[in-house]
Amino acid sequence: MARIAVIGAGLGAMAAAARLAVAGHRVTVYERTDTYGGAVRRLERDGFRFDTGPGLLPLPAVYRDLFIKTGKEPLESCVELVQVAPSSRHVFSDGSEVALPDASRAGVVAALDEALGAGAGARWGDFLVRAREAWDRSRRPLLEEPLWPNWPVLAGQEPYPAVPHKRLLRTRRARTLREIGLWELRDERLADLLESQVLAHGLDPRTAPAAAALLPYMEHAFGTWYVRGGLRELARAVYERCVQRRVDFVFGAEVTRIVEKDGRAAGVELADGAVAEADHVVADVDPAALRILTGHPLDQDGDVRADPEAARPGRFTLLLALRGGREATAVHRTVVHAPDRETELDFLSSPGGDEPPCPTVTVLRPDDPTLAPDEAHEAVVVSAVVPAFAGWDEESTVRRYTELLLEAAGPAVPGLPERLLWHEARTPRHTEAETGARAGSVPAPALAAGAGRLLHPSNTTRLPGLYRVGGWSHPGGGLPHAGMSGALVAGLIVEGADFRGSR
Repeated sequence: MARIAVIGAGLGAMAAAARLAVAGHRVTVYERTDTYGGAVRRLERDGFRFDTGPGLLPLPAVYRDLFIKTGKEPLESCVELVQVAPSSRHVFSDGSEVALPDASRAGVVAALDEALGAGAGARWGDFLVRAREAWDRSRRPLLEEPLWPNWPVLAGQEPYPAVPHKRLLRTRRARTLREIGLWELRDERLADLLESQVLAHGLDPRTAPAAAALLPYMEHAFGTWYVRGGLRELARAVYERCVQRRVDFVFGAEVTRIVEKDGRAAGVELADGAVAEADHVVADVDPAALRILTGHPLDQDGDVRADPEAARPGRFTLLLALRGGREATAVHRTVVHAPDRETELDFLSSPGGDEPPCPTVTVLRPDDPTLAPDEAHEAVVVSAVVPAFAGWDEESTVRRYTELLLEAAGPAVPGLPERLLWHEARTPRHTEAETGARAGSVPAPALAAGAGRLLHPSNTTRLPGLYRVGGWSHPGGGLPHAGMSGALVAGLIVEGADFRGSR
């Protein structure tokens, strides 16, 4: 039985902790804040309840597997999973809109043909077939196996089978997501649909490799799910499973240093000077914080490295308390597309000036009576991807983004201005305070191709006994990926060098 210290109580860290405890190890989680869940939190006020982090769960099989492997009670006996149908409604800048059925290729094709014109559905359906091939080629190395020592193979191979595009005397294939939209989808609204599903992860479709096509495919193939009561209920269930497996949690315990002895990680030092010895240390922190905890690099030339100075986009979220109940025809998730996608992307990649553009917004309106004080009220969450560094300490910046999101959300919430009782704005600063991520950046899922820019550092490090878990390590950000990182770390500790991946 080994002693294992886990830094942070995010979903990835808790997934690793539960699996390690079941394997017979003594696990202690040190969390610097007063609660578990990382970014998966809840705000309650005046009888309203809001998810302040992710609001939907893709690929729930990851957490079903966690609960099967760590106890007799399956996930569905601990939380209520509801498949979202339709999967999403999209409102485009020209006023057209479409509601996409969940996990039905034929249904999506028919809906797109009806909304956008004959042929639109077939082009999207053919794209999904190619995206499935990218998924089949990428799934194991990106989600289920430790990062390959020869990871440059992943960086150089494009798994998406792009269609040859002939122009004049040249034949080209899409290398970026933007080019898929231009050359294969050939409809500005289909391109907006595709790009929004990648932008939601903080990625610029103009530079994201074509391999990013597997992200919309995952949602299409495995459905979109909601946890009754909000995603915070999933965090609660994972925490309680850890406690049942006798994982110890110490809250309000900030780790300030990873202790090293004889060339390996040997424990953690806390802010009060106490030292907790351990045989293995598992860190669910961003690269900049991990570098501070060790005081030296954890990788060498030839390893996948994260730039500790780089800041990815964050999220700006409005929590809306509304008078009046949710209408029967309301859709759980509506994406209202930006009127000028190019300006939006330019601003995200290089924020500047005094006037941010109107962003693409996601509006969540769950059919869940537990979120509001009664049937005469509704809790709504509106969010957008924003620059991590955009003057979030300035009241004027927060006020301007609030105005932009409220205006953009209008097509998704009838009568919004008159119904609004109050709102709370949450900026990347809140994310930074809750997760420790520099500037409140949100990590993206790992992707192949693109010269390895979107791969994440290995779960192992060059310091023996120290492991990385969570969104800033392989296989990257997102709830399914965090859960998979926990499975990988547990496998690496339990099985050692013989571990070849999840089954």
